[in-house]
Amino acid sequence: MSRLRVAAFAISADGYGAGPGQSLDAPLGRGGEQLHQWFFPTRTFQLMAHGRDDGETGIDDDFAARSFDNVGAWIMGRNMFGPVRGPWPDDAWKGWWGPNPPYHTPVFVLSRHPRPPLEMEGGTVFHFVTDGTESALARARQAAGGRDVRVGGGVATVRAYLEAGLIDELHLAVSPVLLGAGEHLMSGIDLPALGYRIDEQVRSDRATHLILRRGNAGG
Repeated sequence: MSRLRVAAFAISADGYGAGPGQSLDAPLGRGGEQLHQWFFPTRTFQLMAHGRDDGETGIDDDFAARSFDNVGAWIMGRNMFGPVRGPWPDDAWKGWWGPNPPYHTPVFVLSRHPRPPLEMEGGTVFHFVTDGTESALARARQAAGGRDVRVGGGVATVRAYLEAGLIDELHLAVSPVLLGAGEHLMSGIDLPALGYRIDEQVRSDRATHLILRRGNAGG
């Protein structure tokens, strides 16, 4: 059965999923790159980003690779897609990832402003959804064909699906850094009241990996 998942989502020890001052030069906000130091050295990232097979294996790579398993479609917020705000001035911006993004599936981008679908190399097609989170989820589930739908981010998008109780599985990689400001993932969200529990906890040298599931999600 198709699940709605958040996977390999990095947060700081004080709960921030992005630093303050996000911009074209600092897409993760000031200090936000620290959150992903567990991910960058992995074999999964090195293959995805650079086509190299010389990255690290072990706990972090296991979770990184697992995050891509059985994913048939993605959902992301417009902020994750890029820094452009307001109506799209043109079709020049095609994402942070170059001509061959790492998704290789349909990706549904939440936006208030319409834009034609954007076909990229490797099977990634960005669809811009202007009628809300539920519509994006319905379209993503249909496109996934029974496989899982992964919510990539950013923080506001993950929060929207969490608050609605729609996330079946949430993998957080808690990095041992403090940001002090930025976008807080859990502020004001009562996870136990929404039915979430911690099912797995694994610690590596660079992060603590937590798997949260809701109710009977995932078995």
